[in-house]
Amino acid sequence: MTCFGLLLTSDSFASQSLASALLFAKTAVNHGHSIDHIFLYQDAVYSAANHIDLPADEPDLSAELAQFCQQQNIPLLFCVTAAEKRGVTGSNLSARPGYIAAGLAEFAMRQANIDKLVQF
Repeated sequence: MTCFGLLLTSDSFASQSLASALLFAKTAVNHGHSIDHIFLYQDAVYSAANHIDLPADEPDLSAELAQFCQQQNIPLLFCVTAAEKRGVTGSNLSARPGYIAAGLAEFAMRQANIDKLVQF
């Protein structure tokens, strides 16, 4: 079976990227494939923001992704530099539970563990 890495770069509030990545991840796991990591970069780091208050009628895909990753033991990483640059994390701001701060070096090293990288 294939071992995937997922890279999200688009803002989940402005595109379908998070929903598509979550669907892909669930489908891949259900078909016996594995996911080594999910890495949020560029505007995708907004998904890790703990201070965003969604309207009650909108699904919280960020929380769903974190829950899925915890259940499947998949590291859910976000670029700490991109997050700080966008005001997602900082001295008074923390990431959502389940999201792990990482650097591009860690992302690069993880590429040796996968067969395919899929970008959303």
